[in-house]
Amino acid sequence: MDKFALLLVIIGALNWGLIGLFHFDLVATLFGGAGTLISRIVYTLVGLAGIYSIKFFVSERERTS
Repeated sequence: MDKFALLLVIIGALNWGLIGLFHFDLVATLFGGAGTLISRIVYTLVGLAGIYSIKFFVSERERTS
């Protein structure tokens, strides 16, 4: 589960980088626009993976304290 979440976070980060640099939304391009059901599912999964990944920050902080 951790690797899948990390993969989704990386996809989201790359997509935001492309949007910021080139105004190019790769997810929307691959899945038919930002409003399609598939694109919305991908965006939702990326968001949930980001929330899930907060545990890595918290667990790392607990180990160093």
